[in-house]
Amino acid sequence: MSRKTLNNIRKLKNKGEKIACLTAYDASFAGLIEEAGTDIILVGDSLGMVIQGHDSTLPVTVDNMIYHCQLVEKGTQTAFLIVDMPFMSYATPDIALNTATRLMQEGQAQMVKLEGGIWVSDTVKMLTERGIPVCGHIGLTPQSVHQLGGYHVQGRTEVRAEKLRQDALALQTAGASLIVLECMPDELVREITQTLDIPVIGIGAGNGCDGQVLVLYDLLGIFPKMPSFAKNFLAETNSIQEAVKLYVQAVKEGSFPSSEHIFK
Repeated sequence: MSRKTLNNIRKLKNKGEKIACLTAYDASFAGLIEEAGTDIILVGDSLGMVIQGHDSTLPVTVDNMIYHCQLVEKGTQTAFLIVDMPFMSYATPDIALNTATRLMQEGQAQMVKLEGGIWVSDTVKMLTERGIPVCGHIGLTPQSVHQLGGYHVQGRTEVRAEKLRQDALALQTAGASLIVLECMPDELVREITQTLDIPVIGIGAGNGCDGQVLVLYDLLGIFPKMPSFAKNFLAETNSIQEAVKLYVQAVKEGSFPSSEHIFK
């Protein structure tokens, strides 16, 4: 069996089939997630909170990300593999190139993900011109939690909404092949998704985008600070495997997120 490619993910958007994505940090859970039919596995810097016990993602290092990406890669065969670039590991284009190179060479990732809009567009352009696929991430960007003043919905004012529209277009123009929208109003997300040609993955961003991503530990209800946009799928079954399958099914059929998980 061969690993999914970026072209496979693009085809899902073009066919109107929802894209199911989950985070994983080790070989065992990664294999389980893949078996459940997840299209994309994200090795997220959320590991800083759910694995390492920090109150933010900021302490996570590049070496941490490489290590966990290696584990996930070992446990999978078909899922498309994305890895987060941690805090300050892409502060300049040169630093970003070094980080992304390590994450792909040592970590065996197929794509790197970074947070930010217009200000990172030059970095995205430089990486993609050198053959490194990039996933953008705007809206609530956890690495900027202190600057944002906490974990709050982004884009509720027209000024902020317009900034997010511009950020999304700038990332696509710079060469990003995928984008994550986090904690944004449903209507704004639908607008951005319809505007962009690249696949749009949402988390706390309604069900109008091309797919969904959740932190695995939130899906299983085992992280004490589960966000309001998440759902404990394990509560509906006694099996972790079945819980993940329920999530994938709900994403594919468009029943998750439901109205109780959507910001207006």
